[in-house]
Amino acid sequence: MSCHTVFSRLADYTDLRWAKKHQIVTNKRSIITAAILLAALLLAGMPLRAQDGAENIDVAQLEAEKAVIGEIVLEKQDVFDLSNPKENNWIYRLANRWHIVTKDHVITKQILLEPGDEYSKRLADESARILRRNIYFYDVSIKPINHTDGKVDLLVTTKDVWTLSPGFSVSRKGGENKTTIDFEEVNLFGRGQLIRFARTDNVDRISKSVEFQDKNLGNSWVSTKLLYADNSDGESSYLSLIRPFFALDTRWSAGMVASNMDQRGVLYDLGEKAAEFQQEREYFTAWGGWSAGLRDGWVRRYTAGVVFDENRFSNVIDATLPPAIPADRKFVYPFFGIEVVQDSFEETTNRNQIKRTEDLLTGTHLSASIGWSDESFGADHDAILYRASVSRLFGELEQTALALSVDASGRLEGGDAENSLVSVRARFSHRFSEQNSFFTTLSTTYGHSLDLEAPVELGGDTGLRGYPLRYQSGDTKFLLSIEQRYFWDWYPLRLFRVGGAIFADVGRTWGDHPIGGEELGWLRDVGFGLRFAPTRTGSRKIIHLDIAFPLDGDASIDDVQILLESKRTF
Repeated sequence: MSCHTVFSRLADYTDLRWAKKHQIVTNKRSIITAAILLAALLLAGMPLRAQDGAENIDVAQLEAEKAVIGEIVLEKQDVFDLSNPKENNWIYRLANRWHIVTKDHVITKQILLEPGDEYSKRLADESARILRRNIYFYDVSIKPINHTDGKVDLLVTTKDVWTLSPGFSVSRKGGENKTTIDFEEVNLFGRGQLIRFARTDNVDRISKSVEFQDKNLGNSWVSTKLLYADNSDGESSYLSLIRPFFALDTRWSAGMVASNMDQRGVLYDLGEKAAEFQQEREYFTAWGGWSAGLRDGWVRRYTAGVVFDENRFSNVIDATLPPAIPADRKFVYPFFGIEVVQDSFEETTNRNQIKRTEDLLTGTHLSASIGWSDESFGADHDAILYRASVSRLFGELEQTALALSVDASGRLEGGDAENSLVSVRARFSHRFSEQNSFFTTLSTTYGHSLDLEAPVELGGDTGLRGYPLRYQSGDTKFLLSIEQRYFWDWYPLRLFRVGGAIFADVGRTWGDHPIGGEELGWLRDVGFGLRFAPTRTGSRKIIHLDIAFPLDGDASIDDVQILLESKRTF
């Protein structure tokens, strides 16, 4: 039984014991017991082991000598290390026997160096980052070996994970449950392809879907994704073919995306469904991009393309809620974009994952695009559409750091700003040791004249962990989260890493509520929980098990909220 299944059943048990009418009912004995167990675990963390040292070859000397790459040696590690007595048992041996290790060409295709090229530490490091993005690898390293007579070999070490995941999962957040039954293979026959069949039942809809992805179609750099979903409130489809800027020195890109969606939308008030509408969307875009490559530590990329984006809204058939119908919109426009990336990356561990190599861009990243939609192109009205973002990290990841990001998007129609959003996010972190770190995250979003179906929301699914999902809505919000994180060396069954957290959140919304709901002002919560990071499966999501205590809100909120969900980060 996988760790994912274990915690899914734990979630099921939690729901049976504490869930009633989609809200948690306080059981003092159960809550006190759980609190004692979790608190004990939070205090029981053990120091982490030091990382293994790198091979003693002077890479600066290799580059100064213009050493040429001789061979690329692949060291492909299976899911379990049978040379380790703790992993050499019949279950793990059987798992290795049934697992297909990633094919050689899948790995070598993503390495930016070839035999005969001059050795470059920058390209070796970037190749490792590219390979680590694949969810079928737990970790990747690339280092020089066998330096003789002006030649050097590259040792590429990859560690596979178990990629076939049939299963059943249950999660709970904001007082609502989500169940998924799926069959997923993320490294089909060792070729790096994903195929997934799933049935998902959540607060919005029941969905049956099939999906296929290939990041290196036909051993090229072209990626493709196909998705079809038959939903209880409509259907949706998605198709993409994209040759991205896969490396810093890539000179061109191109792609297209087409999607259709027909689904029911719901507006909320105090975590309860308050109004509904039916939305149909047709979207298509195609583009091409070009770049001069990496120059003096910076990359500038330019993109031009076209977009067709039509949204139609109507009443829901057999509606159960009052209608709230947004205005139809149809935009057809050419666009131009620019992206600027600074070549400044760092490897770290125990930040957003547990004992896993993380690649973080610490330099400046800026992107922006602007488009002109005109009735002469087939649009229903004229508009300038824009989007921009910028981010940068200051300080030292291993000590004290501040990560800043700003995002802006919206439209100008007849000189007026429509659906305009500006978001600012600042995250301060201080690492006391490899075992524990302190994080403070402040985020604020300001909106103006937002489309009816897209209000700014705050609740259990958007950072305010002690409250129902979509609890408050408006056009502006503020959220402050404080978290002490613990990264332990506890490795149960050698299947997942364990960490813990103590947290507090405070936030509120302001401005126009799409259906005139009640504004409750500042909302606060405190809590603690555990984090479980699977190490043998293709999922990089971390399982969160939290107990949160809301300190404000209306009388319908219970004193204790139990949350069980998967997130991409700690």
